[in-house]
Amino acid sequence: MTQDTSTAAPQAGTAPKIGFVSLGCPKALTDSELILTQLSAEGYQTSRTFEGADLVIVNTCGFIDDAVKESLDTIGEALAENGKVIVTGCLGARTGEGGENLVQQVHPKVLAVTGPHATHEVMEAVHRHVPKPHDPFVDLVPPAGIKLTPKHYAYLKISEGCNHRCTFCIIPGMRGDLVSRPVGDVLNEAQRLFESGVKELLVISQDTSAYGVDVKYRTGFWNGRPVRTRMLDLVQALGDLAEQHGAWVRLHYVYPYPHVDEVLPLMASGRILPYLDVPFQHAHPDVLKRMKRPASGEKNLERIRRWREICPELVIRSTFIAGFPGETEAEFEYLLDFIREAGIDRAGCFAYSPVDGAAANELPGALPDEVREERRARFMAVAEEVSVARLQRRVGSVMQVLVDAAPAMGRKGGVGRSYADAPEIDGTVRLLPPEKLSKTLKVGEFTRARIVAAEGHDLVGVPV
Repeated sequence: MTQDTSTAAPQAGTAPKIGFVSLGCPKALTDSELILTQLSAEGYQTSRTFEGADLVIVNTCGFIDDAVKESLDTIGEALAENGKVIVTGCLGARTGEGGENLVQQVHPKVLAVTGPHATHEVMEAVHRHVPKPHDPFVDLVPPAGIKLTPKHYAYLKISEGCNHRCTFCIIPGMRGDLVSRPVGDVLNEAQRLFESGVKELLVISQDTSAYGVDVKYRTGFWNGRPVRTRMLDLVQALGDLAEQHGAWVRLHYVYPYPHVDEVLPLMASGRILPYLDVPFQHAHPDVLKRMKRPASGEKNLERIRRWREICPELVIRSTFIAGFPGETEAEFEYLLDFIREAGIDRAGCFAYSPVDGAAANELPGALPDEVREERRARFMAVAEEVSVARLQRRVGSVMQVLVDAAPAMGRKGGVGRSYADAPEIDGTVRLLPPEKLSKTLKVGEFTRARIVAAEGHDLVGVPV
């Protein structure tokens, strides 16, 4: 979908500059990294600002209303400040009234619109409006590609799309059904990332547990040996790589299927982090049925107990929805009991919000906004009680911490994360000044810290 708009060529002798804005989740971030890597490979300069750019790319999010507004506002700002804008990402796949593209309805002056994971289409649009410069030498691009995260951690996307049809979600309509990346490609990327200095690899997808389902777990090859396209086999190989580089592997978006049990021994042995990000969304069986979620609340509770028997150090983070259509007070109280009984270490909660195109909009029993918000607040109060209690158990222990910030080489302290803390969504470990004058801290390296206190969702530690 394009609009014919002439653009002035960049000044002779200078590389064209592309402004870039990335919005949304880590999956969108990895799409941005692929586009930025390709831009760099072709000799374009990139910038986070609109000023002086020959063209601007906005990678959008379109999942909830607030994200849609932020994306549309950012596109409008880019048009106002620059005038030449290409839009990609989830919002680009959404339609508005009359079935027309939503972005083009609101901002008809954009040069082109694509959906998510569309690097090729984005580059074609860039080439149309800002011809690419002479190809530079390939070694001008870092082996790990262009990253938007700090050097010491990176996201590794293993698949696109989702086979579920949850009634509150429109992601399958935007990103399609599950498409697993070839296992050899995934492991090659992981190896390049570790070799570039990455100390924490965060595995992401729409449904990590379903990796390989679409290709019937076919056997691929990596470093001359066969590896099945399956979650367990991939995680085993990632664990081997991480061990060679003294790095962490963290799993996100893991649906609680029975075969996830097979991964827990790898966590118990230290091959990968004992951390699972599991999107439960609710606990009451009837609400889960209305959501069309896999598994029931009772099975989830049993599974969590089994996981913790295998790996007592396991940390579980999850997200939930309060005030889903038809949710009774009894069903909500059931959810609160689940949070307490399951001991969810890190929990986030959204008050249910209708999304254009979601099947849940047609369900009976829509709750007033004030009820949804009130339940979200009650949920977070209980979740915080559970989280704080579990954090208090860490006081007195010594934990490995990955340093994220260390002013003055850590002589005044710093900020890091333990295995229980994913970047930006969980807590942190506030590092006090080391007791030994010779002890220093460096961003991207590990230190051991004695935990001396818990403060809200965070821990306080002394480097040892």
